[in-house]
Parts: sequence; structure tokens; C-alpha cells
Amino acid sequence: MSYSSKYIYATLPRTQRGTPIVLGGDPKGKNFLYTNGNSVIIRNIDNPAISDIYTEHSVPVNVAKYSPSGFYIASGDQLGKIRIWDTVNKEHLLKNEFQPIGGPIKDISWSPDSQRIVAVGEGRERFGHVFMSETGTSVGEIAGQSKPINSCDFRPARPFRIITGSEDNTIGVFEGPPFKFKMTKQDHSRFVQAVRYSPNGNFFASGGFDGKVFLYDGATADLISEMGSPAHKGGVYGVAWKPDNSQLLTASGDKTCRLWDVETKTVVSEFIMGNQVEDQQVSCLWQGPHLLTVSLSGFISYLDVNDPNKPIRIIKGHNKPITVLTLSPDRQTIYTGSHDGFITNWNASTGENDRVEGVGHGNQMNGMKSVDDYLYTCGIDDSLKQVNTKTNSYTSVDVKLGAQPRGMDLKGDIIVAATVKEIIVLQNNRKMNSVPVNYEPSCVSINSEQPFVAVGGALDNKVHIYNMNGTNLDEKCVCEHLGPITDCSFSPDGNYLVACDSNRKVILYKVPEFQVFSITYSWVLPFFWN
Repeated sequence: MSYSSKYIYATLPRTQRGTPIVLGGDPKGKNFLYTNGNSVIIRNIDNPAISDIYTEHSVPVNVAKYSPSGFYIASGDQLGKIRIWDTVNKEHLLKNEFQPIGGPIKDISWSPDSQRIVAVGEGRERFGHVFMSETGTSVGEIAGQSKPINSCDFRPARPFRIITGSEDNTIGVFEGPPFKFKMTKQDHSRFVQAVRYSPNGNFFASGGFDGKVFLYDGATADLISEMGSPAHKGGVYGVAWKPDNSQLLTASGDKTCRLWDVETKTVVSEFIMGNQVEDQQVSCLWQGPHLLTVSLSGFISYLDVNDPNKPIRIIKGHNKPITVLTLSPDRQTIYTGSHDGFITNWNASTGENDRVEGVGHGNQMNGMKSVDDYLYTCGIDDSLKQVNTKTNSYTSVDVKLGAQPRGMDLKGDIIVAATVKEIIVLQNNRKMNSVPVNYEPSCVSINSEQPFVAVGGALDNKVHIYNMNGTNLDEKCVCEHLGPITDCSFSPDGNYLVACDSNRKVILYKVPEFQVFSITYSWVLPFFWN
């Protein structure tokens, strides 16, 4: 039997406090881009549930940008490499790979003819470089600024110009090709985080950590005006132009976005995005009729110009590694829990999602199971919690386990949680019994048809089988492996147990004898029965 990908439930952008991120827009208006880990995420802007992922970088990627032709994407990573790859073919064939600088790349910009690329960041010898996209041949040097460069942009009209925003608080202006340093603008008093030309090239805008936004002439780089005084109460992380050049969108760490009229230099609308730290705005993009912003939580909001009080849409999900996953009893909903303790529910057929509300574990989750209208979770805060799936929120159930749980399973009103010190049996959300252990459990599974519980050992390389009589557990036998057990699970009909270990051995046991039925070798951590 062969398998093919049917849906991709995309990650959110990876964010970090105090660091802006860059969104890339499709010149054809169909998609937008961002990065997370080693991946570039391509999402349909009208239907974000449609997505694609490029995973060919060997280290984390910081930025990706479409070429003006729309046929290629250039993505830059932590090692200073830029990969230029095809957008037309499903395989995203690599066209070229270059290393313009010797350190993390923070921003990329294409020339309007798609022939040249400028890349900037934290290189050891230089902070930026301009080169031909076909050959990698140098067409200028980015010099004249003394600290890492956070942002860059190509003027989309002749005569060509390049602007850069640096951590030395300056904006660099370069003329070419070949591109040479012309001047620096020293109007900002703190890091310059974003510089962007207007679509017609007549202006460019800059935003900095001083909360200020300045407007300059696109050809001469003369200062025209400051927008506001200052534009925001917190640092400005992103600026984006309306396609007709008449308005400017700014995103700030003060948890607001503002829409500015370029002619009058006044605020048209203010979007208050929240009052929590995770509501800080770290990026923005104006793509056709869509105004997108990214918060520190990774949520992507579609702003409504006609109603600044409520976004048109908020894309939610995870931007940290997913550590647990389970299905609803009807298999129509997928629940995922992440390293940072958040739970997301996904519609299995459409990819639409929402985040579970309320106070959760606040840290990594190690177990999750669903029954009826409830979802049970355990995390490294040494507790077991309950979620009401109808209200999509945590309930008041909060059972302290006394040690870090490594896994859990449930059957009816009985829950078995395996902590590093003991196996705990709960009934009706109350601790009823426990069995001390010294093999550091790694996983647990309850047989749905027969009175057996299987617990995997991380220290003794064994699967321990227990008879379960009510809430009492008595060890029946052990199944030996050659490496630590990473997961185990009974089949839905209760006739088989499958267990896998760190030596990539997967063993199928026949129940109730627990004799080896078959052995396979494959890289397996968690799994589900069909």
C-alpha cells in the first residue's frame, strides 16, 4: 500500500521576543510566505488551510521572498546560505545555492527584473551582499554600516537603489549597479528594524525600536517627514505599503498596528491587537486587499479596515514542536499539544483550527486522550487536566500527580497515568491507586476489550503487562526489548499489542499470551492503529 500527502496542517511562524520576522508576498497575489525551523511555509492567502512546505534547508531558515516574476523563491538561513528554488513544480527544484555572507541572513530583496538579489544579516566579514541570481556574480558591496543589518529593500523603479536598516541605528543608501555606498541616514535613535520602498518607488519608509517611522524620497533619500510623534509607544517591527502607494501599515511591540495616510501623515485607523505580551506585533504584509500582521504568539491576523476592533480572520495553530496528538472518538477532530503547553483542535477534513482556551499546563505536554466530550492531558507541571471539547476550554479538574508524567491512557471513567516514579490509577478524576516502579515508564496503553495495561520502560528495555482489576494493578509478565521502549499500543479489537524501541525495532505481540507475532524495523516514536 502506498501513501501520499492529502493535507498539510501548517505551523505558524516561529517568533522570538524582541526580534522582527519577515513575511513574503506572492506578486500574483495568491500566496504568502514565512519560516519556521528548517522549513519555508507557503500558504494560500484566501484559504490559509491550503499550504505547502519547503524543507531542503539543513539549518533554520530566517526569511523567504518571491521573485517579482513569481517563478522562484529565495530563502536564506542561519549559516548565510541562500537557496533559489522553483515555485511552479510540486518538487520545488533547486535552481541555485549561494553563500553571500558568513552568518545568519535576516532579509532578502529581489531587483524588479528578478536578476539581482540583495541579502543582509550578521555576516562575519560583511553584513550584506548584492549578486546575480543566475550566476552568483557580485554586483556590489553592502558596506558603511558598523553593526548587523536587519532589513533591506530594492527600489522597484529606475534608477535602482538599495536601502538597508542596521543595528547601528542608521539607514544605508546604495546606488548602482554595481551598487556602492552613497550615504547613511541617522534619524533613528535605536535599531532600524524595517525599511520598505513604496510600490512605485517614489518613497521609502523606515521603522525602528525607538517607535519612530520616517518617510523619505525614493530617489534622493531626502527626509520628507516623520509619521506621528512618535508613530508608536513601542518599537516598530514592520512596515508595509498599500499597492496604490497612498497608505502605510505599521506593526509595533506596543500591541497595536496603525494605518497612515501618506499625503497627510496622519493616522487613518488604529488596530488594538490585545493587552498581553504575546499580542506584540512582530511583522506585517499588505498583499492586494489583505492586511496581514503576526503577533508574538505566532497568530496571523487579517485586519479589517472597515472595523479596526475585530480582525476578519485569525490563523491559529502551533509554532513550537508538537509533543502529543490524539483523535476525537468520531475521528473527525485532531487534537495536538505542543512544547509550550498549548492545545489546538483541527477539523480533520478542512484543516480549520482553534486554540483551547483557559489556563493549561504552561509547558511541555506528555500525554493526551479523548473520551466522550472531554479531553484529558498531562504535562511536565506534574498534573492531569481536563478539557471540555464542547466549550473548547479547560475545566476546573486539575489532579496533582506528584511526579513528571510520561504517558497516559483511559478507558471509560478510569485513567492510567505513568509517571517517572509510579503508575497511578484514577477514577472519576480522583487518584484511587498507585504502583511504585523503578524502570522509569515512557508510555502506557489500556486494552479496550481485556483487563490489561501495558507500560513501557525507558531504563530496563521492557514492556510491563499488568492485570487490571477495578482500579488495582498486578504485574502479569514482561516483554523484553534490546533498547528503551518509546511507545506501545493495544489494537482497537484488543487482540494485539505493538511496541517499539530506540533500536527502531517494532514488535507485534498476540494477546493474551503476549507472544511475539511479528518483528519489523522502522523509525517509529508514537503511532496509531488504523
